[in-house]
Amino acid sequence: MDASALPEEFRVAVTQMHGARLRPEIFCEEMPAPQRIAPYASALSADVTVDGEDVGTGRIVLLHDPAGNEAWAGTFRCVAYARAEIDPEMANDPLLGEVGWSWLAEALAAHGADVVAPSGTVTKVSSESFGGMADEETTAQLEIRASWTPVGEPLDLTAHVEAWAEMLCTASGLPPVPEGVVTMPNRRGQRGTV
Repeated sequence: MDASALPEEFRVAVTQMHGARLRPEIFCEEMPAPQRIAPYASALSADVTVDGEDVGTGRIVLLHDPAGNEAWAGTFRCVAYARAEIDPEMANDPLLGEVGWSWLAEALAAHGADVVAPSGTVTKVSSESFGGMADEETTAQLEIRASWTPVGEPLDLTAHVEAWAEMLCTASGLPPVPEGVVTMPNRRGQRGTV
């Protein structure tokens, strides 16, 4: 679709998404967005890499319906996903789901990303191997699926993408960036530090 045919508010929101400052451990790039959920959509995918090993993956999709959507309580909707390997013992923690959801809520608040109508799930999966595969270690993963309607005047999607990225890093086990330290913009499509 010709970019000039897109609604101005959607073009601005996509530009803001791409302007988010992400940690250097995140490799982020544009990906195809779902086409049937909303009239306009844009999506980013990300991998969290530490010492050459992928420890987490995720995506964020921005949906836009200029006519509004009653279920969204607005004209935009963010849909986010994060998956990370976790210590198998963590998977047994009955509070892990609540803690995983709090990572998103806290990241949104910390970045000043105001939202309405948040919803989502936190899933923990543990895999044990038996028989001919008994030598393989037990593994566990955490998946966070969430959606929310970004609000604010003016609307700024940068904070929402940065909050999603922070939640992805937290789920992947990265320590928080120390207060007063500013992350440098990451060059999309390239691994490594800036």
